[in-house]
Amino acid sequence: MATKSVGWSSPSEKMKLKSLLLRYYPPGIMLEYEKSGQLKTKSIDLLDLDPSTDVSALVEEIQKAEPLITASRSDQVKLLIQRLQNKLGQHSNHKFYLFKVLRAHILPLTNVALNKSGSCFITGSYDRTCKLWDTASGEELHTLEGHRNVVYAIAFNNPYGDKIATGSFDKTCKLWSVETGKCYHTFRGHTAEIVCLSFNPQSTLVATGSMDTTAKLWDIQSGEEVFTLTGHSAEIISLSFNTSGNRIITGSFDHTVTVWEADTGRKVYTLIGHCAEISSAVFNWDCSLILTGSMDKTCKLWDAVNGKCVATLTGHDDEILDSCFDYTGKLIATASADGTARIFSAATRECVTKLEGHEGEISKISFNPQGNRLLTGSSDKTARIWDAQTGQCLQVLEGHTDEIFSCAFNYKGDIIITGSKDNTCRIWR
Repeated sequence: MATKSVGWSSPSEKMKLKSLLLRYYPPGIMLEYEKSGQLKTKSIDLLDLDPSTDVSALVEEIQKAEPLITASRSDQVKLLIQRLQNKLGQHSNHKFYLFKVLRAHILPLTNVALNKSGSCFITGSYDRTCKLWDTASGEELHTLEGHRNVVYAIAFNNPYGDKIATGSFDKTCKLWSVETGKCYHTFRGHTAEIVCLSFNPQSTLVATGSMDTTAKLWDIQSGEEVFTLTGHSAEIISLSFNTSGNRIITGSFDHTVTVWEADTGRKVYTLIGHCAEISSAVFNWDCSLILTGSMDKTCKLWDAVNGKCVATLTGHDDEILDSCFDYTGKLIATASADGTARIFSAATRECVTKLEGHEGEISKISFNPQGNRLLTGSSDKTARIWDAQTGQCLQVLEGHTDEIFSCAFNYKGDIIITGSKDNTCRIWR
């Protein structure tokens, strides 16, 4: 079984292991270690771990590959891996019930987002505000006021969850404190609406994508612009970092996707091949593949090392509105305006199963962290939960009175939030 250690450094410098931590989704072990007096972390990814894996053989393999895991640590590592195996064996068969309906804003909602634990969430709106909510009580914690136009793109700096970024049609992005609701910085520089944004995994940068055809990187500490990413010839509507945070991917209405170096702002390559607007662009967990979805009714898979297209995923009869990998990168899900979703194997690139039942276009799709369930949101006013293996619809989340444009799981996969054009968001648990 392949293990991949991220962030390895030369053994000549003295490194001392301080602690080992479990990461459930995707399965892995986090190492905290000291090097030259500084505390650092790296991860050993165990993406292929399953309940039948030979743990002793795996620990031996890890010890060969990772100098920090010495023989004296092998029993501890074995126990951690067994705990991960147990967790993988408990497939969540959670049935969701409506917990709260929140009439969040007077004017329409634009987006909703959860923090990692699901303890709070945010809503953006045409009323020029973003609101922060307590999930358990449904109480409003803060109203983030200051934008002069629609608040469109919103995000927490997960996994930390102590900051919020809001991107607005007023051409600015603001950074806020979750605790106090105060604005730390206003990032000014775009010349048109900001429509997408993302924190890097280290929570040191915010990236914004705009209708002005550029993306910008901003320093969270100083509030200064770090780079402008120029090269697209139409608006940037999708933007995300890879897992390690050293690459950014932008998808544009110019039919292309570009990958950039986060440290330098340099263009690494442009993915050319789609013949209509891009709707989504993401890396898989180990950063080996890129998935792009387009209005041309296809998704494409690209080799993230050389930027070559390795597969075109076909079968939908209308535009692809959303696409994603599961946490381990083994499965791909696509959602289309044709009212169906599909699941593909990342290895074989074949369609494994079709999700049929919605009566309108599907604009959002995501896996739960365990990878055994899929959540879809549709213009038919429902969200649905599906079995990722069989494609069977397990639950229909009904009650919204207008189309659902946003839906998400929390990290544990036991809370769902849906946002609708009916101006409400619903918490299901």
